[in-house]
Amino acid sequence: MRLLIDHQTRYDYAMPANGIVQLLRLTPRTSDAQHVLNWRIDMDADGWLNPFTDPHGNLCHIFYAAGAVSELTLTVTGEVLTRDTAGILGPLSETLPPGHYLRATARTELDAALQAFAAAAAGNEPSALSQGHALMAAVKDHVSFDTDATHAATDAVTAFGLGRGVCQDISQIFIACARSRGIPARYVSGHYAAEDHPDQEASHAWAELWIDGLGWVGFDPTHGVCPGERHIRVAIGLDSLEASPVRGSRRGGGAERLAVTVRGIEKAAQTQSQG
Repeated sequence: MRLLIDHQTRYDYAMPANGIVQLLRLTPRTSDAQHVLNWRIDMDADGWLNPFTDPHGNLCHIFYAAGAVSELTLTVTGEVLTRDTAGILGPLSETLPPGHYLRATARTELDAALQAFAAAAAGNEPSALSQGHALMAAVKDHVSFDTDATHAATDAVTAFGLGRGVCQDISQIFIACARSRGIPARYVSGHYAAEDHPDQEASHAWAELWIDGLGWVGFDPTHGVCPGERHIRVAIGLDSLEASPVRGSRRGGGAERLAVTVRGIEKAAQTQSQG
């Protein structure tokens, strides 16, 4: 499937902001499941955009604004050819061993309730793969999708207690459960080009588990499926903070308004609608 992505992030500051520095994890890598045909990052403010690769192997950029800025728009456009690999990532250069992704973070720590939930859901499953599928189904059933229940820094324990959250929360709960079973798990940020609602207010998130004999395998507990041809994988990390698409700092600027829009569509569908 050929997917087109248009991802825009707009900042409006109450007064001019200085010293804006942004870390961008917005560029996908080619793998067995996706081939990046073209990809572009544009900023509407003067500055410098410097590429680098982080410890997780993510293709990143640092943006330094040249002067004071009252508003800033970041636009990402690209075209990716995807295929369904049943969630199996396939060979990809890795900079960290699977065991690194057993580490808990502040956003993926366990409490007794979450650990008991994971054991009840997957304790009788014979393999890491079957445990992953059991946990995905259990987390999807337990957590209702709700955009108003949590915020960007909500941890897995809190979201699990609420029983509500967004894809970030659902993925971090799943990751915490998998690690409690001794399965390396990592957070994935990316895009999901939904056929019935292509326009969204955020990127998507899911997880990957290390399965001996298969390597990294994706699980999308928000939708209850392994990532397929409508998923575009962009960045990975131990949690949502380490795989965040955009993080930044600034001096001054006062109050900030942030608006994010993501449009992901199948190119064939776009061509048909224009014909």
